[in-house]
Amino acid sequence: MPEKTTIQVRFLPEDVTVICPSGELLLDCAARAGIRIPTGCQMGSCHACEVEIEGRGPVCACITSVRGVTEMIVTLANDPIW
Repeated sequence: MPEKTTIQVRFLPEDVTVICPSGELLLDCAARAGIRIPTGCQMGSCHACEVEIEGRGPVCACITSVRGVTEMIVTLANDPIW
C-alpha cells in the first residue's frame, strides 16, 4: 500500500503550520491546527469560509482539499463581523 502524501500548510496571519494528509479539507486541516475559519452553508455557496491560497487565489475552505503540492500558504480573511 502506497504511503499517503502529506502537505505542510501554513496559516497566515497567525503563522501556524500543520501537516495535513493530501485530500483533507482545508477547513478540517485548519481546525486541527486550532485555526477557526468562519463557516455558513458548508457547501461553498455563501463564501463565508473563503481564504486565499498563495499562487492560487481565493477558495472556499469547506470544499477545497489540500493536494497537488508539498507546501501551501493560506491567508485568512480578517472580517470583524465573522
